[in-house]
Amino acid sequence: MTKPLILTEALKTALIARFTALADDEITLSHRVAEWTGHAPLLEEDIALANIAQDELGHGTLWMGLRTALDGSNADALAYHRDAAEYRNAPLTELPKGDWAFTMVRQYLFDAWEVLWLDTARQSRYTPLADAAGQALREEKFHLQHTALWVERLALGTPESTRRMQAALNQLWAYALALFDPLPAEADAVAVGLLPDVAALQTRWLELVRGHLEGVGLNIPSASPLPYSRHHHTEHLPPLLADFQRVARAFPDSQVW
Repeated sequence: MTKPLILTEALKTALIARFTALADDEITLSHRVAEWTGHAPLLEEDIALANIAQDELGHGTLWMGLRTALDGSNADALAYHRDAAEYRNAPLTELPKGDWAFTMVRQYLFDAWEVLWLDTARQSRYTPLADAAGQALREEKFHLQHTALWVERLALGTPESTRRMQAALNQLWAYALALFDPLPAEADAVAVGLLPDVAALQTRWLELVRGHLEGVGLNIPSASPLPYSRHHHTEHLPPLLADFQRVARAFPDSQVW
């Protein structure tokens, strides 16, 4: 018989940390994806990327809502009034959008990670997380399918598109591997079945993305440790947040954004 779940303060803290990290990933990535609105190479992709950006922001709202249910925090205040040092997104999501190849490689690597994380989180003993993961997974599977097709199309396209894809992969690979760094104090929540073990997911992720990337002729680069983490960001996050938060900070007395 499974023991009843007792949500201790330590477990609450671990859940809050992970929900915050997930929300911050979605917020920053949605902003980068939205920067393609009006600039994508095809009209259909302009619409597709706008929809993906909207989905990511909606998932950010979903994760912030789970945090709010645990600690009573204000989701809008967290999104619009924290400084870069307080954000907990993976550095992968804050890098400038780059060219189309860079955007598609980043989105593919992140989507593959997120689909595996969500698929595992559906089995969480914390029912609100299991339900939210199932809800988000449907949309993220579409995102992964979309970007996987673009990876194939560009990698097998012209010599120039292949070169750009390999250059993007070389730059992004180490950042993607950092997605599998566990958060502080997360181990206890993993041990009792509340959260997926991100380190354990890395083997499945590598099998998935290696098969696809090498199958279209791209070479998996070696990766050196990053000087950045969810607690130590690149120089690109402050200007991203300044743009994202500009209107909310200009009208601080407004209650909802």
